[in-house]
Amino acid sequence: MIDRITLKNMAKEQIKGNIGVLFVILLIALGISTVAAMIPMFGWFASGWIAEPAFALSLFMIYLDLVKGIKPEISRVFDGFYDLWSSIKVSFFVGVFTLLWSLLFVIPGIVKAYSYSMAYYILAENKGMPALEAIRRSQEIMDGHKMDLFVLSLSFIGWNILGIITFGVAYIWVAPYMLATLTNFYNEIKNEKFPITVETDNFVVVDAQEETEE
Repeated sequence: MIDRITLKNMAKEQIKGNIGVLFVILLIALGISTVAAMIPMFGWFASGWIAEPAFALSLFMIYLDLVKGIKPEISRVFDGFYDLWSSIKVSFFVGVFTLLWSLLFVIPGIVKAYSYSMAYYILAENKGMPALEAIRRSQEIMDGHKMDLFVLSLSFIGWNILGIITFGVAYIWVAPYMLATLTNFYNEIKNEKFPITVETDNFVVVDAQEETEE
């Protein structure tokens, strides 16, 4: 059972003293993506298929380090570009798979979107991992937790309303708070599914033998 209150309280402590830097990082990512979208003819491609996937990966990398106690740095907003091709492939396959499921009915599409939601986190921890493998692992760790994430998302409705009625000003604090909470959620379900890990070929995998012995 996921303890949402604990995840949120952890997030509040983790972002404390880092709000300014985290907001500037998000502002840079959104600003460059918006400017890229304005490029004549190819703007939609530059923004949606290059800038946004890379910046999304950067944010997940930054927040994964943040919850470990590593201070965020503005220069890291471009870290996702070092694994640009992988971020593009994850974005592409997640979009295609979600669309295909949505063609059946809306609900299956939503369910699958939750299943794929941790793919970027997995890629952030495993640079160069094949996109389909990151998506497969996302489905694996989200098994039994899709409703948990849905309820967690619902718990932020009030904060999102606050962000809207303050014309976005509240998001200076709300956005880092939500992202840190989501990162704590990822770590919680990942550690539940893979309590013992080792490094093999640069990818994090389960040490099945050690797990069996316990």
